[in-house]
Amino acid sequence: MTQQELHDKILSLVKIYCEDFHNQPAPWQEGERIPYAARVYGHEEMCNLVDSSLEFWLTSGRYVDEFEHKLGKFLGMRYVSVVNSGSSANLLAFMALTSPLLGERRILPGDEVITVAAGFPTTVSPIINYGAVPVFVDVTIPQYNIDIASLDNALSERTKAVMLAHTLGNPFDVQKVRDFCSRHGLWLIEDNCDALGSTCPVDGAERLTGTVGDIGTSSFYPPHHITMGQGGAVYTDNPLLHKILRSFRDWGRDCVCPSGQDNLCGHRFDGQHGELPSGYDHKYVYSHFGMNLNISDMQAAVGCAQLKKLPLFTARRRRNFDRLHQGLQDVADKFILPEPLAGSRPSWFGFLLTCRAEVNRDEVVRYLEAKGIQTRMLFAGNIVRQPCFDELRRSHTGYRIADSLTNTDRIMRDTFWVGVYPGLSDEQLDYIVRTIKEAVEK
Repeated sequence: MTQQELHDKILSLVKIYCEDFHNQPAPWQEGERIPYAARVYGHEEMCNLVDSSLEFWLTSGRYVDEFEHKLGKFLGMRYVSVVNSGSSANLLAFMALTSPLLGERRILPGDEVITVAAGFPTTVSPIINYGAVPVFVDVTIPQYNIDIASLDNALSERTKAVMLAHTLGNPFDVQKVRDFCSRHGLWLIEDNCDALGSTCPVDGAERLTGTVGDIGTSSFYPPHHITMGQGGAVYTDNPLLHKILRSFRDWGRDCVCPSGQDNLCGHRFDGQHGELPSGYDHKYVYSHFGMNLNISDMQAAVGCAQLKKLPLFTARRRRNFDRLHQGLQDVADKFILPEPLAGSRPSWFGFLLTCRAEVNRDEVVRYLEAKGIQTRMLFAGNIVRQPCFDELRRSHTGYRIADSLTNTDRIMRDTFWVGVYPGLSDEQLDYIVRTIKEAVEK
């Protein structure tokens, strides 16, 4: 048997194994656990994973190149860089804006970045960790995204950027935020980790979220729209930002040669860099204080198979959301049901419910959990009230609040969400609807 024949036989057996032992789940029984999210995969992902492992190219390789190319084609973006998580993607996106290569537009410690307090910590933590100042504004209910009217109040002479997430797949008003940034010369980072596949109206056309600002980010953690286990991506159309992003991702190096390749520019040993000796090896010249945020080719192999299924996953997420929304119409007097941005088509990550005055969120959540339905808060609620802000609150330094955060505090008290991921059946969705209704009846 030749090497290729043995390779093909192994993959054929992997396909059989996956179909027999991974894709034959027992029928769901009422009361069994319904997770808020889970990976959805088939033999294609497992065969890609094994194919990559047989090559034993343990770092970034051909599957990474393929994934970056195909994700860029899907998004319509010129430059995509995969990283080891969505959190790293946000870190990388923010750190790129601190590069000296950006001149007067670079973010310096003490400069301000407008964001919201109702969200996930890793949208904010890069700002705090660098020493810049997050400026928190309120959100609207039932869209759960930035209140556009707050932007002018948050603006100061130190403002350099706006960094916002599309909450649970629902796009924020990118048109208005981008126009605000353009008027004031600000950078815009779109945290697209919960919204891959969502679209919104921009300049009279339908645009994918993450592609309108200067930099977009994605996460490929298992609950997200596609998965490679751990992983993320940063994307931009700006060649200078792309150069900076790659440098920060790849140890901070100045050289753009891919791993394992040398001297693509033809000037590896004839440059003058900083105070280094003339001709110092360019592969070991560092223009930034960077990190290694790369992924393995095995992770990207899974992502390549997942990416082909993204349109199907997106359609299913929308369908699941619509089924829950329709099913819960007759308890709209008990809950505020979520609404998308006008003109948008979200690829929903979850179904948000805000309890009205007579409904106790904690009692509803405990009832649902007891019935096997997994729930989640809107992440940090009001992140300024989290323990990680204790020292900053006591010292009254390191952040600024430009709004009362009234809706943010209400979300912290009254809001939760359930899943809409593609693996949910109609039977499970209908059970979620019935159980939510039971919770308020009791």
